[in-house]
This record gives sequence, C-alpha cells and structure tokens, in this order.
Amino acid sequence: MSEPRRIPLDEKGMPVRRQDVPPEPVEPDEPCDCPHLDRADWDRIESDWSDITFVKTTTAAVMGVPVGYESTRDALKEMAEDRGGTIPDDAMLLNGSGRFRRPVMLEVEGVSEGKGVERPGGVVYSRLFEAPWGQLSKLADETADEAAKKYGRKPDALWVWYLTCRRCSRARNFETLILAHYRHVP
Repeated sequence: MSEPRRIPLDEKGMPVRRQDVPPEPVEPDEPCDCPHLDRADWDRIESDWSDITFVKTTTAAVMGVPVGYESTRDALKEMAEDRGGTIPDDAMLLNGSGRFRRPVMLEVEGVSEGKGVERPGGVVYSRLFEAPWGQLSKLADETADEAAKKYGRKPDALWVWYLTCRRCSRARNFETLILAHYRHVP
C-alpha cells in the first residue's frame, strides 16, 4: 500500500497551493563563484556610470528567455581579452530586454575602443530582489515605475543581473539585481 499523500491546509481548512508555500532553505550541491551583494550597497541606490566600461553582444532568445547564455558569456570574456582588458572580480553580467535577441554586457577594465565596447555613462538606479520564476517581469516593471517617480521619466534601458547560477538559484531564491539606466542625469 502506498504512503498517504499529505496536503497542507490553511487556517480555514482549504488546501494550500504549492506556489504559496515558502521553499525550504536549500544549500547548493556544489560551491559556485556567484557574486553576493550587500543589500545596503545595492538596493534603492543610484550609481554613477560615467567611468564604467562593458563589452557587449547579443544572444538569441525564445519569448524573452536567453538561449546559449554560457557561450555568450565565454564570447564576451574572449572579446575583453582580445581588446587587452581584464574582467574585475564579481563583474556585472547584464541582460537587456528583447523577445528574440537580447543584448548582454560584461563589465571590463582597460579595454581599447572598438566594436562591441560600450561606455554607457549616466546613472543607474538599482533594486535587489529575490525573483523566483514568473516574478521578473513584475519586478522589472516595479523598478521602472519607482525610477520614473524618482527621476521624472522612464529609464532609457532596464538591465538585469542574475546573481545566481543553476547550482545556487534555489538556495538564494533567484537573487537578481535590476538596474534602471539613465544616459543623462534627469
């Protein structure tokens, strides 16, 4: 005979949906090198981007979900090395928006000018979230709205920095930094 299935009930005796139950804390199976950001340094903070440099490319996406992400990251690292640059510890790896092609930028230092080198300038307003599946779009809209209230207009671009990998995502509840970029300070 099989084990009886246990179904959690709320205070009214109704079944609780699986997505409404907070996940159990999970430790990553293997250690990883994903960045850990201090909320006080990144959440609801304005950062000056006048001196930051990225190498930039695009990746294919299917309905907004990046495809071939690992190879895109490797290509950006190679691009930085080809231009004589270095990649700082915990470098930002940012994803832009797009349903079929998404821009991807990797933070670098000391690269020579050329194709694929981006110096965005301006400022960014950042929000640090736990963004489990299905939440990112809502949180990106929330960040854009909050930035628009603060600066008086919509941001020029929204960038997402996924701070977790497949090994640590569940343990860190898909921690994500969303950046609202303004090329010119409003």
